[in-house]
Amino acid sequence: MRPDFIPAHIADQDIRPLLIAGAHGTLGRAFGRICHTRGLVIAAMGRHELDVTSPVMVEQALDSLRPWAVVNAAGYVRVDEAESNAGDCFRENATGPSVLATACAARHLPFLTFSSDLVFDGQQAEPYTESSKPTPLNVYGRSKLAAEQRVLAVHPQALVVRTSAFFSGWDEYNFVHFALQAARAQRAFAAADDVRISPTYVPDLVNASLDLLLDEAHGLWHVTNQGACTWAELARLAARHAGLSPDFVAPRPMADFGWPAARPAQSVLVSEKGMVLPSLEDALGRCVGEMERHFAHPA
Repeated sequence: MRPDFIPAHIADQDIRPLLIAGAHGTLGRAFGRICHTRGLVIAAMGRHELDVTSPVMVEQALDSLRPWAVVNAAGYVRVDEAESNAGDCFRENATGPSVLATACAARHLPFLTFSSDLVFDGQQAEPYTESSKPTPLNVYGRSKLAAEQRVLAVHPQALVVRTSAFFSGWDEYNFVHFALQAARAQRAFAAADDVRISPTYVPDLVNASLDLLLDEAHGLWHVTNQGACTWAELARLAARHAGLSPDFVAPRPMADFGWPAARPAQSVLVSEKGMVLPSLEDALGRCVGEMERHFAHPA
């Protein structure tokens, strides 16, 4: 079993790739791009090439490609839809990582998967660390907590990275891109001003996670950029970095949005293990510059 876009020489020579499951999502594409920049050979597989919930498909992929490690970038990401779709959410977010972790443990392979700040309930005043007690408020958060527990139970040497509020300059499916679209169109943009988060720049997240994987780190880690803000503040900060007026932001309380899934009022993450990423301000500056280059000259 080998995707058509994986070079044939991977199987023909003693080159063991990094296997990336969920290759076509925001995280998966970023891993592919950054691994290429860092000179890491990858085998990138999307949902149709590799169903991570299928033990047979997972074992066939591992035996065929012989990766040196596996990254799980797949998962169910629709937080509100998960409330009425718990079966699919748990299958993709908890069963899939557990299947991958079990197969990796049997072959003594390093395994990396991702979790979320939504495993917390927001009742804690201070930022959450790796040792804070998780108490999720919604189906999505419960699925992510189940994944953490199942993965580390079957593969204690696995690496589980909790992160928060992705933004990226490489795709259109993130909050910062939507905010800047509204700012350029001088269109009002409603954003919650009573929810504090740890916005995380995807390239920084991927590079830090790869470093942890290469350093043979294991267990639970919090990986986010330094700094916290509300969604409304994030929209204003992005506008300022793009040289635009922040007046387009319409702050609203979370309750106004009528989200089906409950959210914690604060889910700021920090690491007690010494993980330090660049500041949010620095990351936003790089993100806005990357957006300008990427969308002016798409790859």
